[in-house]
Amino acid sequence: MKANEDLRTTAKAAGIPLWRVGDALKISEPTMTRRLRKELPAHEKVRIITIIRQLSEVNRKGGR
Repeated sequence: MKANEDLRTTAKAAGIPLWRVGDALKISEPTMTRRLRKELPAHEKVRIITIIRQLSEVNRKGGR
């Protein structure tokens, strides 16, 4: 199993590409991908899941 598989699965299920998560974190796509190579601490995972949910909500409302 890959590191941070839960974050990857959550983003994919919500239809949110990782580059959008990185954009919300103010980091580049390559940096986002590198961060996911090693398991993140729980507080960072919570932050990223919150961002994924927010982006998903914007998508449902017809935003970006």
